[in-house]
Amino acid sequence: MLGEFGGFSLNLGGRRFYPIQVAEKQLCWMRATVRGPGGHGALPMRGGAMARLAKLLRVLDRRRLPVHITPLTRRMIEQVAAELPAPAGVVLRGLLDRRVTDGLLDLLGERGRVFDPLLHNTVNATIVRGGEKINVIPAEATVELDGRVLPGFAAHDLLLELQALIGADVELDVMRHDPGPPEPDLGLYDLLAGVLREADPSGTPVPLLLAAITDARHFSRLGIQTYGFLPMQLPPEMRFMDLIHAADERIPVDALRFGADAVYKVLVRYGRA
Repeated sequence: MLGEFGGFSLNLGGRRFYPIQVAEKQLCWMRATVRGPGGHGALPMRGGAMARLAKLLRVLDRRRLPVHITPLTRRMIEQVAAELPAPAGVVLRGLLDRRVTDGLLDLLGERGRVFDPLLHNTVNATIVRGGEKINVIPAEATVELDGRVLPGFAAHDLLLELQALIGADVELDVMRHDPGPPEPDLGLYDLLAGVLREADPSGTPVPLLLAAITDARHFSRLGIQTYGFLPMQLPPEMRFMDLIHAADERIPVDALRFGADAVYKVLVRYGRA
């Protein structure tokens, strides 16, 4: 199946790459609960549920979960690094050394954002609830967490990693877990990559593990391999990942033409085969 999300151009180190999505992370939504003594808002409260909530949010903001190098991410990083001149290629290969991965991601800053979630299970706090009246100190607060799990790991693995990070006094519950597709079948990858090479000989197709989720997780239960293939050649200054769901979400008309032509060629060649 051809679906979202890859195929768009990604400019790194002055080179253009076309990540083709062949796998994705798993959805794992959780609820974290912190508790403490309640009381009257007029009396100072130290170390209560709200303080523990603040500590939890601070840890999530400043700490990463452990580094994991999946086979697909290794392949992607090695292929991208091979196309980049020194020192960029050397730094990128360094991401595959668990001892220095996080330090290099910090050094790369914004340039490392695309790789960070491919090397970790991730958790983001998205919904906070606590208290019902302004003059009452709540005895309980909850945070809903959007977790994303790498292929080859389970929801239980994420819970163990997260519990070790935030401490045993935070109660964690899984609200929803959607297992992702199994190991990808790359049988159609060469055809997709070949069409992109023809369309842009200066670009380099690479396999992509998507940090988000798509409908591929549903089709995989039917034994269908999904390829994220929305081909677009974008201007170097246009960061597609930053435009998705943004207030001014858009693509150039030329990018739409580029993609329509590439998809047409894939369908024709697949049909002939």
